[in-house]
Amino acid sequence: MGDFNIFHHMPWSSTYSIYFFTIGISAALFFMSTLSWYREEFRPLRASAFYLSFVLLAISGLLLISDLSKPARFLNIMNPAYLNFTSPLAWGGLNLLSFGAVSVAYFFMMRKNDEGTSRKLAVLGSLLALGLPIYTGFDLTVHQNRPVWNTPLMPILFVALSLVSGAAVASFLAGGKSEKLHVMLRRFMLWSAGAVGAMLISLLGTTAYGGSGQELTFMFMTSGALGGIFIGVGILLGTAAPILLLLAPFGRQQGGMMLAALLLLVGGMALRYSILVGGQIVQTYF
Repeated sequence: MGDFNIFHHMPWSSTYSIYFFTIGISAALFFMSTLSWYREEFRPLRASAFYLSFVLLAISGLLLISDLSKPARFLNIMNPAYLNFTSPLAWGGLNLLSFGAVSVAYFFMMRKNDEGTSRKLAVLGSLLALGLPIYTGFDLTVHQNRPVWNTPLMPILFVALSLVSGAAVASFLAGGKSEKLHVMLRRFMLWSAGAVGAMLISLLGTTAYGGSGQELTFMFMTSGALGGIFIGVGILLGTAAPILLLLAPFGRQQGGMMLAALLLLVGGMALRYSILVGGQIVQTYF
């Protein structure tokens, strides 16, 4: 008796929270570049948003590959003989590769000044980009024994987090280029942050009054070190404070927007980390 100890580890490492962060911003920035073909105020972001989107896409791919026990196995997702189309991971890998391929084609068409083809690729790339945060949320929600993850809110929450983080980065890229662009980005940040806040309240409510596993998860996520990251940094500092700031007169100025954008980025990373760890923390104790 007592000769053996079982150590429960988190199968999803914190690296995934960084991946969630970078891939969400990459998807949103591509969408901002696409908007430039249809809304003149987004024109100054066309090239810069796309280039940063592609860099973050490459970083995201490297993060996933580095997390594999045998990194060379990532080549299997390009080999139809190894694909299991009943697995969500297979569809996620195909979505990621397809988005990368369209991004490369979009780059060359922009360089050739082929406006017609660039527009079509931009729309196709945006649809594939939308699939990235949706897939991220779906990949979590299918885990039935993870109280925080197992909710239909996850895909929608990750889309909102992608938009708010992408708009925050875009506001730095925009600088002082256009007053109309600043107005649009402020609206993106305000409304998407509001949606994130509403979903977090719902998530906390259903977790607090669920079964024993959910109640324990709620306790871990709202107290101690994780509580400080989730409640303090993610919700209060990184979601509520930027909303109040953007609603204030100072939030309509460039300095106020930059501060709100910085807080949203810090909060977005904290929320992704908290959700990733919070969904696994109970199983490390029992």
